[in-house]
Amino acid sequence: MQEVRVTDHLRAPERRTADLFADFVERDAPGVPLPGRSTARRFAVLTALGRRDLSLARLAEGHLDAVTILNELDHPLPAAGERWGVWAARPPGPGVHATRTDQGWRISGVKPYCSGARTCTHALVTADADDGYRMFAVALEHPGAEPVEGTWPAIGMAGSDSLDMSFAEVPARAVGGVEGYLTRPGFQHGGIGVAACWLGGAHAVAAPLYERAAGRLNEHAAAHLGAVDMLLHTADTVLHQAGQEIDADPLDKREEARVRSLRVRALAEKVCTEVVDHVGRATGAGPLCQDERHARAVADLTVYVRQHHAEANLAELGRLATTGPAEAAR
Repeated sequence: MQEVRVTDHLRAPERRTADLFADFVERDAPGVPLPGRSTARRFAVLTALGRRDLSLARLAEGHLDAVTILNELDHPLPAAGERWGVWAARPPGPGVHATRTDQGWRISGVKPYCSGARTCTHALVTADADDGYRMFAVALEHPGAEPVEGTWPAIGMAGSDSLDMSFAEVPARAVGGVEGYLTRPGFQHGGIGVAACWLGGAHAVAAPLYERAAGRLNEHAAAHLGAVDMLLHTADTVLHQAGQEIDADPLDKREEARVRSLRVRALAEKVCTEVVDHVGRATGAGPLCQDERHARAVADLTVYVRQHHAEANLAELGRLATTGPAEAAR
């Protein structure tokens, strides 16, 4: 019987992304520098991944972030064949709780937005413990760790497979101390890495407009392309500069990391939003209706960039811009 081959765009999004993610972890991840060591090149890798596929970039960024966290907090790095996620969402609700037992830590509860829920082999999971908020390394092969089916019906970022995860007395290893995940300098550096993925998505969204420039653009489309080109060039330049600044002060002795992260992420969010608008106005509905890759990039970017906390982050930046970290925290 002749084998029927399913074209890429007809495969389940999460399976397509899972295969790409596994290939990235095996082939490319070991060569990506840690923050503080050629950080601009690290960001360039994430931007390239976002330009290729935002769901892939989401999973790859999570694995790379896990490697960074384990390294920064002096824990063993992932072994060959392991695919890690960082599951740290903390929306209102019961959440995940950690209990210390005679056999070590155990975590129980439901964690939302676990990207790569059916693909990752391990994850760093945040949980509330009696002594405070902590991060734990968890092997997902344990029978008490189960994806909650049907909890990620999203169209945008469908391939990220960001299901809720249910944990029932799952063994866990504490990584760092109370609040250690949040207070380390790399937390701010990692936030810029996410913005690098967003910018890759903006480049992908802009691709049809650049392709039209190979022919003849009317003045309307040319003006939109000029605006898009200015926005992307500005964001790329700022991202590269941020990488150089991190390399110059990886431990954040100057206490500039939070302001830097807020500025870069806010700029990236603004650029992504405006690029989607400019491209749509310049090209009309055609690419959204007839170009599967473009339509997916727009849907994915619309969802992914909402990780930015919008006016809440801008308000914090406004306070920091005039007071400095110590005063703003009061």
